Amino acid sequence: MHEQDGPSRHRTRTGIKAALIALLLLLASAGALIAAANNPKPGITVQVSPASQSVQQGQSAAYTVTLTSTGGFSGAVTLATAGLPAGASGAFTPSSVTLNSGSTVTATLNATIGATTPAGTSTVTITGTGGKVSGSVDASLTVNYKMSTAFSVAAAPDSVTVPPGATAVYTLQLTRNNFPAAVSFSVLGGLPAGATATFSPTGTTGNSSTLQVATTAASPSGSFNLYLVGTGKDSAGKSQYAYANVQLVLDSTIKQFALSGNVPGTLQPGTSAGLDLQISNPNNKSLSLTNLSVAIAGVTRSADAVAKNLACTAADFTLTQYSGPYPLVAPAGSSSLSGLRVAQSAWPRVGMLDSSRNQDGCKGATLQLTYSGSGQGN
Repeated sequence: MHEQDGPSRHRTRTGIKAALIALLLLLASAGALIAAANNPKPGITVQVSPASQSVQQGQSAAYTVTLTSTGGFSGAVTLATAGLPAGASGAFTPSSVTLNSGSTVTATLNATIGATTPAGTSTVTITGTGGKVSGSVDASLTVNYKMSTAFSVAAAPDSVTVPPGATAVYTLQLTRNNFPAAVSFSVLGGLPAGATATFSPTGTTGNSSTLQVATTAASPSGSFNLYLVGTGKDSAGKSQYAYANVQLVLDSTIKQFALSGNVPGTLQPGTSAGLDLQISNPNNKSLSLTNLSVAIAGVTRSADAVAKNLACTAADFTLTQYSGPYPLVAPAGSSSLSGLRVAQSAWPRVGMLDSSRNQDGCKGATLQLTYSGSGQGN
């Protein structure tokens, strides 16, 4: 048997020693990683319930805030809030809490809304801080105008789905409680980018108005909540408010189509006429239509009424929306409600009010109507 000489045995022992050192270093590194994983950094987790609230001006909202120790954190935690709207204040009960390792505690945030706090939605950030450790969570707070007992507003339909670039139409219905004054309307917020809102009429002494939301092809797809407010002054000159919410859904998969129609003949005070809607479907297959709506975009008075300065506005007319079955299947090309065998009693109708003011001003007037609806391919 051949034995290794001295230098060779020395090189072998040196290689084994180096390998052992490398293995020990590897084990030490793995141990450090395991120790780090088993010893996470101390932290605070903050949760809030409910995640959103809606209140009127002058009211308050209460949120339950839950704080949990993570990574072995323990100590006193101070609570703070940011993002409350102007005129609103927030107070925690208790103002600070103490967390032990792995424990959970709760506190209450009371948000008091001022009488003049602007209506709209705010993101409220709740933060818990203990030394150099902190955690936070966001909550939503919607402030609505203080509701009036003088009148209320209801909107229909409550949700309309259209493709970007189309116009959505809603009907606003007023219920008055001995409140004869004019009521004006506006959108507080929620419109998607590029969209514009128009009320017809903007202000009315009647009981209805129409909201048209015109979008652009660049308006983003998604669901948008629109906040509407009606404003009027009572006999003492004090402003009264009522609000309503509607939803606008922009869906780029919705198919484009066109609706049109005209009032047959001339309306007289106290009369109405059905609208046999004409449907133009440029797609190569039939569409399932829903949310058909009509609105008065404008009124053109006769030359005689203009010469005599006699008034006639959209407030002098009434609208009854389509009440037929859905979905309404429209074939490719041109069709109509009558051609689709929809009963005349279900057609939308436009009527003229019978009042002393519009007897002459609205005689021979021409209405400009606008229509909207949603269409899905079959």
